[in-house]
Amino acid sequence: MSSVAAEYKFEGWQALDASAAEGNMVWQEFQPKTWEEDDVDIKITHSGICGSDIHTLRSGWGATAYPCTVGHEIVGTAVRVGPKAKNGIKVGDRVGVGAQADSCLGRDGHCDDCAAEEENYCSGWVPTYNAKHFNGDATQGGYATYHRTKSHFVVKIPEGVDSAEAAPMLCGGVTVFHPLKSYNTGPGMRVGIVGVGGLGHYGVIFAKAMGAEVVGISRKVSKREEVLSLGADDYIATDDDKDWVAKNHRSLDLIISTVASSKVPINDYFKLLKKQASFVQVGIPEDGAFPIAGPSVVFGRNKFTGSLIGSPNDLRDMLELVAKKSLKGMVQQRSMKDANQAVQDLEAGKARYRYVLVNET
Repeated sequence: MSSVAAEYKFEGWQALDASAAEGNMVWQEFQPKTWEEDDVDIKITHSGICGSDIHTLRSGWGATAYPCTVGHEIVGTAVRVGPKAKNGIKVGDRVGVGAQADSCLGRDGHCDDCAAEEENYCSGWVPTYNAKHFNGDATQGGYATYHRTKSHFVVKIPEGVDSAEAAPMLCGGVTVFHPLKSYNTGPGMRVGIVGVGGLGHYGVIFAKAMGAEVVGISRKVSKREEVLSLGADDYIATDDDKDWVAKNHRSLDLIISTVASSKVPINDYFKLLKKQASFVQVGIPEDGAFPIAGPSVVFGRNKFTGSLIGSPNDLRDMLELVAKKSLKGMVQQRSMKDANQAVQDLEAGKARYRYVLVNET
């Protein structure tokens, strides 16, 4: 392990105001968190672009603490490792960081969630960017050259998993893997994935790899062949098939919705659930609350619930599955220099399905 500081600068794309979401991030040096003995410095090679980044750049989920460098799908090489670092991380390891930078774990009076290794539900959890570390320093994300974070939330990337493939899985992938794991997805289950895009296409791939029968659910029939090519067994086009509810009534054991909008036919989705099945929401809308009618949950004894990213153990379990099954998402690599244009292209719906920024140097 090494605790000797190296000569490198923390530079990255910083959002100075809400116009950053329109391609106006500025490349500049920033101050990382103050070094602590359980920290890891990562030289970033790849950083996925997540929809959460767009929400944060434009203050869509509340006021962003500018200046802010976004990016919480980080892969790179550990270049500095504190003497109290966890998880066996060593200098030179290929590692990754997802959407969480810290929790109350290891501090006096730490919570039941952290004790249960569900750190992603800690009431004091610290996001990878646009937040404050427990020492008061701002968290800064992965659209950058280097990243410093707590070692507990750093995971090793397995051999055989490409860095560009791994990066978007560290938030986008684990966000759907976590509920699939939590609901014991496997053979004999029929799982619906609403919104087969940046998150949803991982939902299809992972659910199929776990042995379930998978149904992709989106608006247009034109997407059918692509969704089936990902491994889905069936497809529902809610705009183009007028009888989609009747045809698929009470046919699903689990639905995971990745759509970040409240303007969806959610009460019709509930009609697709078998008795006592669950609808899991992972997308977080900016446009208001879901209009869920009482009968939607009462008549089928159904549950409306949510799921938040994944714990470090979830990340490791997901990457183990990815390595074992040689799973790959639909990833397009973009130069880190092209981050402003890539952000605009993602917002315009051009990504198929995940952009990953690459530091060529």
